[in-house]
Amino acid sequence: MLQIRNLEKRFGTLKALQDVTLEIHSGEMVGIIGRSGAGKSTLLRCINRLGNPSAGTISWHDDPVSQLKGRALRQWQRRCGMIFQQFNLVPRLDVMTNVLMGRLSYRNTLLSLLRWFPREDRARAILTLERVEMAQFALQRADSLSGGQQQRVAIARALVQQPQLLLADEPIASLDPHNARRVMDILRRINREDGITVLCNLHTLDTARHYCDRVIGMRDGCVVFDGAPSQLDSGTVRQIYGVEHDADFNEGVTSTWLENDAAPVACTAT
Repeated sequence: MLQIRNLEKRFGTLKALQDVTLEIHSGEMVGIIGRSGAGKSTLLRCINRLGNPSAGTISWHDDPVSQLKGRALRQWQRRCGMIFQQFNLVPRLDVMTNVLMGRLSYRNTLLSLLRWFPREDRARAILTLERVEMAQFALQRADSLSGGQQQRVAIARALVQQPQLLLADEPIASLDPHNARRVMDILRRINREDGITVLCNLHTLDTARHYCDRVIGMRDGCVVFDGAPSQLDSGTVRQIYGVEHDADFNEGVTSTWLENDAAPVACTAT
């Protein structure tokens, strides 16, 4: 279980996260929704410790995460895979080498920099590329791939870490609908088949409803909703996105919500 208690993150006087308290059970697939700037990415970066919390605690199966340093922190980041909106691949390297970068924390640093990886790592990388339907591109440069293909390579790189928790920060935001569905199908299959806990930041409600067991709504750094997708009625969605009028809450109008200004809300979940 991932436990987050009274988490805060401040950037100067700005509170990006305010009193966030959550419990994520092992094996759940959780979607986090909200406007741009709601604190979704900051939350994932604090969990992975790419950013340090200003206050509060994070623990995984009762092991403290928020205070880890040095080798213990590197071991946590190995168990906590991260997928980014912009893929974060090395463009000039081939797909296979990019995936093998997920094994760096397991191997000798010098040998890894020389791109020497043992046979078992290479076999694991190929098998993982097959799972994301990218094995045929193993020797192709990453910068020659489409966005959807690059994101699937990024998922494979995270998987070879053998993570227990997978964090996906807007993994489909820059993809067309066809590739977005392929990426989400892969994440859900990984969640179901491997039992890996998945936290996925999403902009679109339909995606969260279709793929996630549970949805967390954030606004102004606060958790304002935590429940089943079926509980996302129009009133709840207005609270999350800050609109003041009725609308059809679907993919087609999401961008309209995000353009509306809204006043801050109190940090109380429904």
